[in-house]
Amino acid sequence: MHPGSKVRRREGDLLKIDLGGGHQSYAQVAAGPLMIFFERASADDLAPEDVSRLPVLFRLWVANHAVTHGRWPVIGRVPLNPESRVEPFFYKQDVMTGRLSLYHSTFAAPNWERAATYAECAGLEAAAVWEPEHVEDRLRDHFAGRPNKWVESLRINEAAIP
Repeated sequence: MHPGSKVRRREGDLLKIDLGGGHQSYAQVAAGPLMIFFERASADDLAPEDVSRLPVLFRLWVANHAVTHGRWPVIGRVPLNPESRVEPFFYKQDVMTGRLSLYHSTFAAPNWERAATYAECAGLEAAAVWEPEHVEDRLRDHFAGRPNKWVESLRINEAAIP
């Protein structure tokens, strides 16, 4: 990549994520800011077709510059599998009231949102756009079996729920 040039973020692009220490992980670009991260950290380079068959670890919104500025290089492109084409639901928690809601960018209308219970939101990702370095921290921590400060900071505050 030439200095100052940008890479276009395209659905289906497979990305290599440097985790340091000679290890990498992989992701795939989905619609909008959504990216799919795979359950694999390896010292070996994987072929694009092998990456796309890995189990999904999590799906998050990620800032475009992870791809457009070349931090996570594109190593190939394969069509998204049917499950990955469907955006997951995310949760929001109002910082003032503690109320929870489910959020989806296209479910029944653009930026669809409705009040939700803790049970409906438990296990979902927060509606947040992640910076690439925070995702890299999360991946390193996951593969090392330790808690991640960014995940913890986005966890539902149960004490604040009315």
